[in-house]
Amino acid sequence: MTLGVFLGSLLGVMALGMPIAFALLFSGVALMIYLDIFDSQIIAQNLINGADNFPLMAIPFFILAGELMNAGGISKRIIQFALALVGHIRGGLGYVAILASIMFAGLSGSAVADTAALGAILIPMMVQAGYDRNRSTGLIAAGGIIAPVIPPSIPMIIFGVTSGLSITKLFMAGIVPGLLIGVGLMITWWVIARNGRFETYPRRSLREILAAAKGAIWALLLPVIIVGGLRGGVFTPTEAAVVAAFYALLVGLVFYRELKLSQLYDILVSAAKTTSVVMFLAAAAMVSAWLITVANIPAALTDFLGPLVDNPLLLLIVINAVVLLVGTAMDLTPTILILTPVLMPVIEQAGIDPIYFGVLFILNSCIGLLTPPVGTVLNVACGVGKIGIEDIMKGFWPFLLVEVVILVLLILFPALVTVPLEWLT
Repeated sequence: MTLGVFLGSLLGVMALGMPIAFALLFSGVALMIYLDIFDSQIIAQNLINGADNFPLMAIPFFILAGELMNAGGISKRIIQFALALVGHIRGGLGYVAILASIMFAGLSGSAVADTAALGAILIPMMVQAGYDRNRSTGLIAAGGIIAPVIPPSIPMIIFGVTSGLSITKLFMAGIVPGLLIGVGLMITWWVIARNGRFETYPRRSLREILAAAKGAIWALLLPVIIVGGLRGGVFTPTEAAVVAAFYALLVGLVFYRELKLSQLYDILVSAAKTTSVVMFLAAAAMVSAWLITVANIPAALTDFLGPLVDNPLLLLIVINAVVLLVGTAMDLTPTILILTPVLMPVIEQAGIDPIYFGVLFILNSCIGLLTPPVGTVLNVACGVGKIGIEDIMKGFWPFLLVEVVILVLLILFPALVTVPLEWLT
């Protein structure tokens, strides 16, 4: 009954259009009233505790780093480098989009930011070169969800804080699955583009490729610094975020000289607005998480899923089906904040590696960013590509399908995550 009260109140007020953060608070109050333990001080204390968390400090700095990169010319140089490498191949701009998505993923950690930045530059180029607008926009959207999987990943920070797992290990575990998505998209694009007639760019000489690499070297060094520093124990994920923000500022101001001091105020305000939304969500979720524990909802869920605990594979399939369904109606951050404290006890009881599950959970939730009706990344791509949801779905489904196939492969073959993780950590 407690689970019904919590979910009923949460989904009910969400259906009325209440913002997710307030819906979480409302469902928490409803559960407190049902348990007859209502106390406004508990709500206030958990709100403060939810935001007063050192690992969460990584989020504003990674968001700031992303804003600085977009304003500092880093985005443009990454695309120019990818264009020099594969622009001459049939359908080359599609490969450019995928390569750039992988490179961007190691910089910002935000699917929405990457999709908007890449789409604004590449979609007009692809349409001008004879590419189908719907297919091109769909490819940009599909590549955008690589960002939350490859480190640095803002959703993985939120998952790590909510679950109490090592954020560094989550970062390392996401590298291979993120690259697998990129490879899967490239194979899919090759099948689609092999018979197409597209305008191609002249093959670049080795000197031109090296010149493009030289222009992008400062941008490409950032993921190396972050991953190398985390793996070597030089800094924590929170410190890595500060390093990323400072590095992006240094590159934009000193090396590329495209970032102006006059732009910093607007950049800081934009980063602060995005941060405030995420942090308020995290704070509100702490109220619900505390009440979920007090109401013993995880134990009730464990009893409900009890027959599946002895079959980890079947349990993972059922849980991922539920997460995929939830992801169609809920954004990434609230999905993590609501479901993580409920599902983790079940995962631990079943003996499933929690880091491995975290990667599956994040990837699954990212696929939800591409599915209507919410589909945040899908809507951003439509806005940038200037098309409707119906249009993008016509050209998008092959890429969505391959990402679901990769999720299934990771469920069936956990070694794709766990073996590289052992080596990287």
